[in-house]
Amino acid sequence: MVVRDLSWPMALNLGVKIALVGLLLFAVLNPDMQQFQGKAMTGRALTYPIAIVIVPIGYWILHRSRPNLAYPHILDMLLGLPFLIDVAGNALDLYDTIDWWDDLNHFVNWAILCAAFGQLLLHFPYGKWTMAGLIVGFGSVSGVIWEIAEYFTFVRGGPEEATAYTDTLGDLALDLAGAIVAAWITAWLLRPRSVAADSAGRHDSSALQQPA
Repeated sequence: MVVRDLSWPMALNLGVKIALVGLLLFAVLNPDMQQFQGKAMTGRALTYPIAIVIVPIGYWILHRSRPNLAYPHILDMLLGLPFLIDVAGNALDLYDTIDWWDDLNHFVNWAILCAAFGQLLLHFPYGKWTMAGLIVGFGSVSGVIWEIAEYFTFVRGGPEEATAYTDTLGDLALDLAGAIVAAWITAWLLRPRSVAADSAGRHDSSALQQPA
């Protein structure tokens, strides 16, 4: 039965996807609400769903050649969660009513986004410093891309343009801080467990292949 097989990672993953799509539809259907003004919600509605289909598409491609590959629900959920938090913050008007909300979002969301990337890296035999460097690099590059997109979508020519330079520097610093936290958790806490589990799996497989 489907209900019996519904694990908590799958349930959380589906919950994040449904909530994100629902909030995006709410924003698109209510463009005149104050909290959505000047927030490029149409652009968000067109691009944010990409985050919740990347992993399913990648899994479908890989699963054709690796039928025993388990679906990475944790990775998929973590990839979609920052976009859900962002849209929820807009829907609840937190960006305009809480001064520190945007700063908190950059730190937390980049930590989550980089943790999702870290979940992917855990499938490869990288050393901890290599893994940490890749995660920090991913966080830095994605932060720069985000700030460029943000500038061209609603900062340029708007009331925030005068203070955009200082705000951008602060956002990039918080993105980097979040990436560093995710890198430390992934490379120093999660990687040892992943390596130990992989080694145990190989040991069990070898034992099963031993003649009786």
